[in-house]
Amino acid sequence: MRLGVNVDHVATLRQARGTSYPAPLEAALLCEKGGADGITIHLREDRRHIQDADVFALRRKLRVPLNLEMANSPEIVRIVLRARPAEACLVPERRQELTTEGGLDAAGQLRQLRPTVAKLAAAGIEVSLFIAPARRQLEAAVALGAPVVELHTGKYCDSVGAARRAELKRLVAAAELGHRLGLKVNAGHGLNYDNLPAFLRAVPHLDTLNIGHSIVARAVLVGLVRAVREMKELLA
Repeated sequence: MRLGVNVDHVATLRQARGTSYPAPLEAALLCEKGGADGITIHLREDRRHIQDADVFALRRKLRVPLNLEMANSPEIVRIVLRARPAEACLVPERRQELTTEGGLDAAGQLRQLRPTVAKLAAAGIEVSLFIAPARRQLEAAVALGAPVVELHTGKYCDSVGAARRAELKRLVAAAELGHRLGLKVNAGHGLNYDNLPAFLRAVPHLDTLNIGHSIVARAVLVGLVRAVREMKELLA
């Protein structure tokens, strides 16, 4: 299983003081050293952490694939088409949220999403949709021609007891359906060193897990190389 490390919160730390450090590129190279199979960033419309220059620096220097999370906005689409990352993941975005809340309503936005998916695919970018683990959203991905979905794991991570078990069942069913539909199934949001083992035991057919905040938080204590290696060991 592949591990994509999200380095957004390295940029959050930089932007908190308006400095040039810590650089997401430097962090991403350390993540590569630790065994990361890919690097994920989210170029938000408000530029709260990752900046345009980060996108192009990472695109030039990384040896592993770059996965660029993006809103379906004309400005961001233009930047992604210029940068041409290996992968682009369409996500919902609201200015007032602390982090991405919920999955993209692909089923309700087929008309708006279809041209963007087509443009990205034509540029040789693998297109992913960040969605809730729901049948209608998986079927929408197929209808749009997106070959990859990333299942939103936030509800699983934020709940406990019966609610967590119920959400885990939803994720298992979604992964199984996605596999039957011929989709590559990824997952992410809120996964950490504690909740990941049970998730991995239950959910089948996963290709890549995109994990950021917990790795960056762990790295504050033990360093990025060790933090990434520890997460990779959980995936082995």
